[in-house]
Amino acid sequence: MEFTGSSYTGAFKNGRMEGEGEYKFPTETRYVGDMKDGMFHGKGVLYFPNGSKYEGTWEKGISKQGKYTFSDGLEYQEKDWEFCDGYDRQFYTERCNGLKPAGESQLTDLDPPRVIPDGCYDCGDGFYDPNTRVITDYEHHFLRNADDYEREWIVSTCRKSWDEVVGHSPDN
Repeated sequence: MEFTGSSYTGAFKNGRMEGEGEYKFPTETRYVGDMKDGMFHGKGVLYFPNGSKYEGTWEKGISKQGKYTFSDGLEYQEKDWEFCDGYDRQFYTERCNGLKPAGESQLTDLDPPRVIPDGCYDCGDGFYDPNTRVITDYEHHFLRNADDYEREWIVSTCRKSWDEVVGHSPDN
């Protein structure tokens, strides 16, 4: 675990994680729950740095069933999912709290939205800097390097900081 940057607090049996415990990944994602023979096994919850979580039942390290809850409390539903489809592009907080008055746009589910560093993109779990191709979390800690596929997706999909002057110019 020292090599990977992970840590574990809990019971061991024959030198392997066993019983209830907490496994922390280097990305700050945490698993809290049952372990058997060094693997997630039984009931457990993965807590993600963005505040979301996945509660599941695991067998030999593989999730067999569970549910994902976004950081705002919205629970993902595999069937009859009505959130953010082609017909309804409201954010969850808009569905819960109502729409803003005309002229007051809500740019993200988080209102007010995060301030994105100059030239960067908000890619959902952190900021992407196209100059370095690095993604950092929202506290600016390294998460990962973006490969070509992820870079393309971020640049074509995600919200970017303002990097140009827009609006009325009295000189023009």
